[in-house]
Parts: sequence; structure tokens; C-alpha cells
Amino acid sequence: MTLKTILLSVIDLAQQPTGQPTAPPAGVNTEGLADFLRRFFAPLFLVIVSVVALFFLFTREITRFVQFIILAIAIGVIFYVPNIIEVTAKAIAGALGITGS
Repeated sequence: MTLKTILLSVIDLAQQPTGQPTAPPAGVNTEGLADFLRRFFAPLFLVIVSVVALFFLFTREITRFVQFIILAIAIGVIFYVPNIIEVTAKAIAGALGITGS
């Protein structure tokens, strides 16, 4: 009985059509990599900024605190809005009358 079942299973497997093997993708798929990295490093960035800002406040170094906050805001804007550099460069070039080809 079991030999008959095994033989029938082997015959069924032999009769099933096999598809052509597909080639592996040409390169590494990096779709969504920037979004993943942004979601991964954003909380880390905010924690580091918060800790350093609190350090400057507790040591009463207000000038360094203000400098750090301005720098953190600039880096945060570039980090959270990545196409802002391209948009700003195009706006400056347009204001200066430079046309791209």
C-alpha cells in the first residue's frame, strides 16, 4: 500500500510541467532605502539633539545652546526634507536668471 502511494506520488511529480528558471535580479533593490534610513535614524537624531540641548541648558551655556539649536534645526531640515537643497538651488538659479539645459 505505501509503495503504491510512493510510486503514484513520484509519477505525479514527474508529469507536472516545470517552469523555466528565472534569472536573479540584475542588481540590488534599493527602493525605499532612503525612507527606511530616515525612519531608523530620525528618533536617534532627536534623542541626541535633546540630550545635548539639555546639557547646554543645565550648564547655563546659553550662547552655545542657541548655536547648537540653530545648527540642529538646519541639519534636521536637510534630513527630514531631502529635496530642499535641489529646490533651493533651482530657486536661486532662477532668481539669478540662470537657465538649465
